[in-house]
Amino acid sequence: MKSALLFLLQSIVAGLAVAFVVVLVRPELLPSLRSVETSAPTSFAAAVEASAPSVVTVVTRRLVQGDPDSSGRSRFRVDTSFASAVAIDPDGYLVTNWHVVVDAAEIQVQIGNGGFVVAEVVGQDAETDLALLSIDAGSVPGIRLGSSHQLRIGDVVLAIGNPYGLTKSVTQGIVSAKGRAALELATFEDFIQTDAAINAGNSGGALVNTNGQLVGINTAILTQDIATEGIGFAIPVDLVRGVVEELKMHGRVIRGYLGLMPDDLTSAERAEIGLDNNRGILITEVFPGGPAEHAGLRDNDILLSINGEPIIQRRQALLIAASAKPGDEIEVLAWRDGEHFRATVVATERPRQQP
Repeated sequence: MKSALLFLLQSIVAGLAVAFVVVLVRPELLPSLRSVETSAPTSFAAAVEASAPSVVTVVTRRLVQGDPDSSGRSRFRVDTSFASAVAIDPDGYLVTNWHVVVDAAEIQVQIGNGGFVVAEVVGQDAETDLALLSIDAGSVPGIRLGSSHQLRIGDVVLAIGNPYGLTKSVTQGIVSAKGRAALELATFEDFIQTDAAINAGNSGGALVNTNGQLVGINTAILTQDIATEGIGFAIPVDLVRGVVEELKMHGRVIRGYLGLMPDDLTSAERAEIGLDNNRGILITEVFPGGPAEHAGLRDNDILLSINGEPIIQRRQALLIAASAKPGDEIEVLAWRDGEHFRATVVATERPRQQP
């Protein structure tokens, strides 16, 4: 028994000696081992320090009509709500959600020193659920803008906002999905989905990457009650940029309009029509007197591509049309009665809340 234990101890010592000799002979092994140990970040403090000062608390007050009193006269109460906003530049412009400020009688922003200032609405866009506010320049530092296009599924992101009145709260998660749509949250949907905890009061707050750059504006959660279930949505910053510029210039967003109503096709419907790939959406209605009708498009035509981009989903057509300017010529490839044809649609300005 002693001899067996002695042999085992000798083997262990010999193994350690060999390992020590290898390291001495090949010290280049040490950096690779060390890099494995330190490759994953252990803290996101630098990202938070860079971005959190640009995220502010928004307080809105609305007059809400209550039940009439005993004499039949209307009674009103003041409804106070808390949300978030993000300073996007040092000129005093703040981005938040449209649903945060719509119909508000007063909007105040809590700045860095704890005081409150009145914010003015520069412009609103219900169709993307975005609004642009203005306060005194320099009151809040502007955040650095990142790229939502470069985000990958699995990237770490941080949500910063004012959940339940807890200012500048930070939660961490990953990008769960991109391009989420058909949620009926806005007309133009292209959401980033994340499991970073987003709760009541986070609306209008920042979704940032690990460099502290803004990649989205937090806007909604999917939940059975008011608590988060790890399914939150943010408006991608690449979309926010364009909307903000329009709101600065016009107070509203001027979008292109093709004058048609698209709908998605199932694989079975494509096969029945005779399409041999997954592209194509159905034009369910061409509005009378609109650009599509003038271009010769009809109800039940199949829209295959716009400006050379294959169209697979209804959402694509809406986003491409909306990004056009009035007067732009839009080249479409369509399918009717088993044949392809091309048409040029001259975009007009999109009416408010109209497909």
